[in-house]
Amino acid sequence: MYQYSFERPKLFTDEGQRVFLRCRDRVRSLLSSVGAVRLQEAVRDLGGGDSWFGLACMDRLVELGELRELTDGEVIGQHRVFVNAKEYG
Repeated sequence: MYQYSFERPKLFTDEGQRVFLRCRDRVRSLLSSVGAVRLQEAVRDLGGGDSWFGLACMDRLVELGELRELTDGEVIGQHRVFVNAKEYG
């Protein structure tokens, strides 16, 4: 089961930062073209080893205040939807 607190430290490794930045750049690109992004498109083919890490990248972007999640806890992970937090605070 996914736990952000377990995955979070991996974000701060050299490889973790590289994957995180690829994710952030992809998310920004998708947001600028379509306005919202679903988790599965944001983390597709990022690398970094596993799907939990992709979830952690998105949760980190929320933690940093760059993204705001629109979905509630009733949706499966890959269908979570995010928008730019600065535009939709």
